[in-house]
Amino acid sequence: MPAIANDTSPERPRPVHEVRLGAIKAAIWRNDTANGPRHNATFSRLYKDEGQWRSTESFGRDDLLLLAKVADQAHSWILAQGHEQ
Repeated sequence: MPAIANDTSPERPRPVHEVRLGAIKAAIWRNDTANGPRHNATFSRLYKDEGQWRSTESFGRDDLLLLAKVADQAHSWILAQGHEQ
């Protein structure tokens, strides 16, 4: 009988919030510090390549307005978290 492998790899961290408009996405991450929680955002663009979904941190001219809107919504969400604490 073959041995059963235990998956003991740690679970990948997940963002606490995501904002997505079309193919542009912001992932918001919480970092607990001695001065309280801080939030950071990462931005990506989703696209399909040979039937597979992929992401990139590169944005073209036509992505920039949508990127700004996603960044604005991410900023508003982070500010709202500060008011709840």
